[in-house]
Amino acid sequence: MSSTDVPTREELVRRVAELAPALKKHSNWQEQNRRVHEESIEALADAGVFKLRRPQRYGGYEADTRTLVDVATEIGRADGSTSWVASVYWIPTWMACQFPEAVQDEVFATPDVRVCGTLSPTAMAAPVDGGVVVNGKWGFISGALHAQWQEIIAILVPPEGEPYPIMALVPISDLLIVDDWDTSGLRGTGSVSTVAQDVFIPAERVLPLPAVLEGQGAGSASIYRAPLLPVASASSVGTLVGMAKGAQDTFLKRLPDRKITYTAYDSQREAPITHHQVAESALKIDEAEFHAHRLSTLVDRKVADGTPWKLEERAIARADLGAVVRLAKEGIDILAGASGGSSVYQGIPIQRIARDVAAVNLHALMHPNTNTELYGRVLCGLEPNTLYI
Repeated sequence: MSSTDVPTREELVRRVAELAPALKKHSNWQEQNRRVHEESIEALADAGVFKLRRPQRYGGYEADTRTLVDVATEIGRADGSTSWVASVYWIPTWMACQFPEAVQDEVFATPDVRVCGTLSPTAMAAPVDGGVVVNGKWGFISGALHAQWQEIIAILVPPEGEPYPIMALVPISDLLIVDDWDTSGLRGTGSVSTVAQDVFIPAERVLPLPAVLEGQGAGSASIYRAPLLPVASASSVGTLVGMAKGAQDTFLKRLPDRKITYTAYDSQREAPITHHQVAESALKIDEAEFHAHRLSTLVDRKVADGTPWKLEERAIARADLGAVVRLAKEGIDILAGASGGSSVYQGIPIQRIARDVAAVNLHALMHPNTNTELYGRVLCGLEPNTLYI
């Protein structure tokens, strides 16, 4: 594929923005059925969303992370769960490009292939002739119900030496899917659990996780030669900005026809408290977008110049992630709190958006406090107390 065949960032954003009515239409269905609607998946595929991190030699776009942020923002503005799943696919797809070319040939033989995954080492691997055998269970596997492959993490126990984490690729058909996703937020993501029972994985589909965390995989293009966590962080934040903008859209759309009950205000938009709430929320959303773009700019600049990542740069990537998550929630919570009793009905989107962003704030790698503490620890001259940096 030549560069002229790759859509511009503006074109990709326009495509997904045009999907908004179709994505919104399925939001309540997704809440009830706890998964992304098939028509939404097909719409994202048609728009090229699943090609963003696919290598160009397989017909993909090799998009930069700023494009991921802006595309996810538009999807998240329409529906947070759909955007979350799209963003999650981008990360394991990038990780699949760390494997040897023969493995990539196998994965990307499927048009619009979708790779789900995890960073949790909740399985054990035993070495056998030609590969490893894995047993274990992984939770929170967003997008598993529409994926063809899963990237897994397991602890390999070698005959000699210390155990260490590995990353591997497994066809989703080799795993058992456990439909246990019944939650208060991100219900539409279908983030079920998957189980491996004596699953054999050939050696070519196994990599040491530390090498991937350091960006030392086999990826040929420059976008695949970067540390994993900054890349994953930049891949995730657009969804949060989109959720916040979606809440803003919803609030302002309802505003002219809403009274403030038990007051003299016939229109909520006339009340000074509303002016403060709308402005405060808007400023927080602006701040969230600033951190999202600063993060993607950092990742894209480092990828372009090829210079080694400093520890402080890795830490600030995690800090920007946490800032986006925190600020998006604060901005949404202000509007949700100003939306009145009628907003608790399922048909009013802002209550769903508030639950979705609350769920994101509890995610182990996205939790604002965890990310802020890590950044402060590095600023204080201490070594990070995690591999995930």
